[in-house]
Amino acid sequence: MPVERALVSVYDKIGLADFVRRLAACGVEIVSTGGTARLLREAGIAVRDVSDLTGWPEMLGGRVKTLHPKVHGGILFRRGEAGDRAQTAEHKIAPIDLVVVNLYPFESTAARPDLTHEELIENIDIGGPAMVRSAAKNFESVAVVTDTADYAAIAAEIEARGEVSLATRLELARKAFALTARYDGKIATELERLSAANSSIDLGQRPVLPARLHFAFTRQQELRYGENPHQRAALYVAAGRNATGLPAARQLQGKELSYNNLVDLEAALALAGEFRRPAAVIVKHSNPCGAAEQDTLVEAYTKALACDPISAFGGVMAFNRPLDAATAGEVAKIFVECIVAPGYEPAALEKFASKKNLRLLQLPAGYSAAQEAEWELKRISGGLLVQEQDRHELAESDLKVVTRRAPTREELDAMLFGWKVCKHVKSNAIVFARAGQTVSVGAGQMSRVDSVKIAVMKAQLPLAGSIVASDAFFPFPDGVEESAKAGATAVIQPGGSVRDPDVIAAANRLGLAMVFCGVRHFRH
Repeated sequence: MPVERALVSVYDKIGLADFVRRLAACGVEIVSTGGTARLLREAGIAVRDVSDLTGWPEMLGGRVKTLHPKVHGGILFRRGEAGDRAQTAEHKIAPIDLVVVNLYPFESTAARPDLTHEELIENIDIGGPAMVRSAAKNFESVAVVTDTADYAAIAAEIEARGEVSLATRLELARKAFALTARYDGKIATELERLSAANSSIDLGQRPVLPARLHFAFTRQQELRYGENPHQRAALYVAAGRNATGLPAARQLQGKELSYNNLVDLEAALALAGEFRRPAAVIVKHSNPCGAAEQDTLVEAYTKALACDPISAFGGVMAFNRPLDAATAGEVAKIFVECIVAPGYEPAALEKFASKKNLRLLQLPAGYSAAQEAEWELKRISGGLLVQEQDRHELAESDLKVVTRRAPTREELDAMLFGWKVCKHVKSNAIVFARAGQTVSVGAGQMSRVDSVKIAVMKAQLPLAGSIVASDAFFPFPDGVEESAKAGATAVIQPGGSVRDPDVIAAANRLGLAMVFCGVRHFRH
């Protein structure tokens, strides 16, 4: 399928002139439209206007220029079909062998805060997607280029052989249909914002949970395996956007990542993002087994490790500051699967150089957990659950003292710290903490008192004088009683149980200070 004629109509003109100049040098006739044709002429490239090809001028303010049988007939013409050859000859339709099209930037336009509904509608590309779909459908005869990153390879292929191979045309068609699917999905999503009342149209806020969801993701990398070695897995990122968060992190050393590595890294990174001072988080099987926030990173790591050094073996770590040599030296003393941090001092990297299997990930500059997706998704049989991210931040003013004894300043600081950690522990969640340090964690039990007992059983540090954070209310006094028996002096919990009076009475009897925060943090 020699390339003799190309139709070029693009919004993003980066690299276009060089690409088209290479096509023209191969004898390819260039047909173009509007601003694209003007740019190519200014670059000294001979261009035929699409209106000359069709015999019709551009119409309706440019809305209609390529929607014509001589355009789509030239693209959809099947070279191997005798009937198609006869009809194109009869109607003097010139074959179009290469379509180079990219679309109006609808997504970036829709994100503008000052956008009007008229601008939103006018940035819906019609002719571009129609040509892309026509060319992609007829990939056995036509090549379609929608990505500027493909220009060099396509030009080289035409220069070498005068055509684009069938394998390349098929891959280009896949990319093209993925583009139009994503494009239409974005339009459908944004139209959820439009409301019509009294014969007028208003552009409102994006609905928190729209009536329809449209997702488009591209595979970034295959993973070593899924949760288990017999399961295959891959990492996908939002199509058409630059990767963010963990997918944008640069792996500095270590073997390839597995599914479980990324799940644990995300859990560790989310908790580390809760803290303002230097913080270290150690995660095992999605649960924090140690977390601390201190004046220095090495202090934070040392205190986080002290919480549960046994579980930390083979764990995943996250830091909210660049890793320095002193902290790296301490971390290097134990076996760790993965570490993610905003950066690493050269001396820190030297400490890890001998640990060839240790995966080190460096976050992209300017990373912030608050910038990540606003939705959490969970697949169930036959459907998809969608919820807002749990971004609730507790303020001291939200706390209500419900016992005779009010907490001390030290206990309050410990409560606020422990509550941040508790939010990231699988329910039923119990966290024993001091100010800036977890002391013990009980996670994922079917009864809350059992989570307390497990935290007490696992404790490597003294529990005397610690506080207890519970992600949901205590349904019975037993959890509070077990906590006090272990040495806790204060409790933070949501409250809201029908047995709150019994739980409060138990706390008063035991001399505990207890506060209700009025919000729960179930994590399933």
